[in-house]
Amino acid sequence: MRHMLAKLLEREGYEVAAAADGREGLKLAGETYFDIILCDLKMPVMDGMAFLEKFQEMKLESTVIFMSAYGTIDTAIEAMKHGAYDYVSKPFKADEILLTLKKAEERERLRRENRRLHQSIQERYSFANMIGPSPAMQEIFATIDKVAEYKTTVLITGESGTGKELIARAIHYHSPRAQGPLVTVNCAAIPESLLESELFGHCKGAFTDAIRDKRGLFEEAHEGSVFLDEIGELPRALQVKLLRALQEEEIKPLGDTRSIKIDVRVLAATTKDLASEVKAGRFRDDLYYRVNVLQVTVPPLRERAGDISLLIRHFVEKTGERLGLAVDEVSPGALRALQRYAWPGNVRELENVIERALVMAGGGTIELDDLPPVVQAQVQACPLVAEEETLSIKEATRRLEKEFIRRALEKTGGNRTRAARLLDISHPTLLYKIKEYGLETAAKG
Repeated sequence: MRHMLAKLLEREGYEVAAAADGREGLKLAGETYFDIILCDLKMPVMDGMAFLEKFQEMKLESTVIFMSAYGTIDTAIEAMKHGAYDYVSKPFKADEILLTLKKAEERERLRRENRRLHQSIQERYSFANMIGPSPAMQEIFATIDKVAEYKTTVLITGESGTGKELIARAIHYHSPRAQGPLVTVNCAAIPESLLESELFGHCKGAFTDAIRDKRGLFEEAHEGSVFLDEIGELPRALQVKLLRALQEEEIKPLGDTRSIKIDVRVLAATTKDLASEVKAGRFRDDLYYRVNVLQVTVPPLRERAGDISLLIRHFVEKTGERLGLAVDEVSPGALRALQRYAWPGNVRELENVIERALVMAGGGTIELDDLPPVVQAQVQACPLVAEEETLSIKEATRRLEKEFIRRALEKTGGNRTRAARLLDISHPTLLYKIKEYGLETAAKG
């Protein structure tokens, strides 16, 4: 049988190794990775069930298919309990074993794809890929690294666009729950009338449109994490039920009399000041204390200017690759404008501006003209530094002085006496400066 199977599978293009008994097979499996292992039940030295037990102890990952002419359904079930993927009764036809192997191959392909996807997600949300060299962001990363492995509820606060969801994902994918689901709920985006059903599910007939049972998002997140974005928008009526879910670790679907136990880690985010919301009576104080076990506050981009240059480079490379646009660099003028802009939309706005600039540039270099007018204005409003960068304070002071004099003359219609008063300098000094900077045409006396 072993010889016949080996020949059959080699003819079908498989690479085959054969072992006469369970012990020899276990040795081979420990030395070389096999996608699939065909294992008989009755074998000398070590039978199939003992092989499976040892196989599980060694934590090997091959897909095992059991074979036996002596087995019963009970034997098959027992083999499945010990880690076998499938069960084939002897005697079997060639087509039958080949079909079983094709099914096993598809399972193995999906397993590999899932491992690659999971690894890719972990790499994407690794701290190494999260751009933030500023001390404030490094402190946040250190905090996340400490709390990730615990089931502690984390409240992430900060302005819109600062990357709160990215931090929540980093916490989940660095935790022991990384293999479980991460379910994201935007509490502000779901109508209040549907929110309870979405979170906790409902039974058939619970309300007019409930034509079938529906699992809620908390149940979907079992053994994983749920991310409640904009938790400050949660209606007070639902705040009570969320508090119960957090404290009792159970939920009750709409229309159901039974409670369902859940194992979920809660990560929450808000742009609101929840302490102020509590004082105003819009947010329950008991829920606030329950979700605010550990708070992570993400500073706005304007308070971490040192991160902007690296974020620009990151988004140029990432978005350029996605759009198929090769951009060599960002011109000094464009870079100055990007660094001076206040970024009210934070990192999200920066990413969108870079995408627009890439499209407008079409490749090569991003110039000042490729940026939105509101960003370009940052250079036009304060042209202190020439296109060729200088670190000379003396030179920068000269440019600033010249610009202020030009603006004063412009505002007074060229009246030097009034301009001198605006600039808080003497009239003779202004005359000297006008001549020094070549601004005679802007002054009329």
